[in-house]
Amino acid sequence: MDLNFTDEQTGFRDEVRAFLDRELPPRLSEKVSRGKRLTKADYEEWHAILNARGWLGVTWPKEHGGTGWDAVRRHIFEEETTRAHAPRILPFGLAMLGPVLMKFGSDAQKSHYLPRILNGDDWWCQGYSEPGAGSDLANVQTTAERSGDHYIVNGQKTWTTLGQYANKIFCLVRTSREGKPQQGISFLLIDMDSPGIEVRPIVLIDGEPEVNEVWFTNVKVPVSNLVGEENRGWTYAKYLLTHERTNIAGVGYAQAGLTTLKRIAGEQMQGGAPLMSNPFFAAKVAQVEIDLMAMATTNLRTIAAASNGQAPGAESSMLKIKGTVIRQQINALARQAVGPYAAPFVSEALEDGSNVEPVGPDYALPASQAYFNNRKLSIYGGSNEVQRQIISKAILEL
Repeated sequence: MDLNFTDEQTGFRDEVRAFLDRELPPRLSEKVSRGKRLTKADYEEWHAILNARGWLGVTWPKEHGGTGWDAVRRHIFEEETTRAHAPRILPFGLAMLGPVLMKFGSDAQKSHYLPRILNGDDWWCQGYSEPGAGSDLANVQTTAERSGDHYIVNGQKTWTTLGQYANKIFCLVRTSREGKPQQGISFLLIDMDSPGIEVRPIVLIDGEPEVNEVWFTNVKVPVSNLVGEENRGWTYAKYLLTHERTNIAGVGYAQAGLTTLKRIAGEQMQGGAPLMSNPFFAAKVAQVEIDLMAMATTNLRTIAAASNGQAPGAESSMLKIKGTVIRQQINALARQAVGPYAAPFVSEALEDGSNVEPVGPDYALPASQAYFNNRKLSIYGGSNEVQRQIISKAILEL
């Protein structure tokens, strides 16, 4: 595999950089670089800018309004947007539901929902995890009972990221208890403003209510909102998760985090010299950089192999594990680098416009926030322990 970029690909990188220089609002870039919390309006503004350029559906084919980019272009785009401190593209509608609808949805669902995802008319959230069904999704207990032209949904979802902003949720629900647990699950699209839905925020260790509980009490959902066939939701769920896990590798975010780590270690002093000159600390940074370079190559190779439209297999589990471990290692080193300034965590200072002063240099608070928030990386999308089981069965045949 030739890992050198062609002249055409280098030209594309220049095009992306010029676009970011011209279109990325400095206000948004500064908020991201300083670790400030982004609002719903911030995400919607950035999505609209990308959509106006035709660059929002980075993994979508052109026939559905996407870029039609190959794996290399998507890799370059992620590198450049993270380098420029652009807000991330939220994955729920674009990287999770969109591919499922394209492959398994009805023509009516595709024509209705896909344009609305790109235009920002709908904000989707994911209704997978439950209190007793996180990594073990086959244990989903939220029920959907058929009643004429509707399903009646009852149950609870949890860890629903940014669900407080969503007007739509895609859910795994139990429609049968016959046979294996995986055979009785269906995939439903539900309006969040339906009577009987209640959203309860969960405040995380970094002080942000990023995730939620979503409760369903006798919620009526039209049968036309069923994706694919009843009781075949497990197949669609696995297809979605392979895309989610590959995206979780977050090569661009790890590269941006490594750049920040090196800057911090170059400014923080230890014994009268920059921390980066400490051989013990420098060796830790070098090791994580080597791991990141190897993972980036594997990520590019895996995405290239899947560029024909096929979902990646156990490779997505490998990338999920390695990518999340590397990002957490970078976060831990950055927090270690700021030393005692990491301890007095002032959550309110992360709010835009707050007059609460953080403690220490301006990079200390974001380093602590990233460390706390990214503890979740090795859990969501299927815990790393479950991914190791998948690898042992699919590749090692254990």
